[in-house]
Amino acid sequence: MYAIVEINGQQFKAEAGKKLFVQHLQNAEAGATVEFDRVLLVDNEGNITVGAPTVEGAKVVCEVVCALVKGDKVLVFHKKRRKGYRKLNGHRQQFTELTIKEVVA
Repeated sequence: MYAIVEINGQQFKAEAGKKLFVQHLQNAEAGATVEFDRVLLVDNEGNITVGAPTVEGAKVVCEVVCALVKGDKVLVFHKKRRKGYRKLNGHRQQFTELTIKEVVA
């Protein structure tokens, strides 16, 4: 059984026991249980239910493993040729690590 769930404006495929790295959740603490009710699609052994826009009564229950995880560093380099202009900027995105406990449909 899996579900397509919307978390912070992004869609994820949620299966029990899998890990998700979602955009940083502000009020999440390690060990806390979080529920998401914006379930867009549920597949229960071949029986597919598509929401309009969401599936009624469906939710995904997750546990917060780590409240703040930093992603890989992305370097942004700007240069204008023959002008002596160079600029280097780095960025590390912040994520929250979740483990999916169950999908309720």
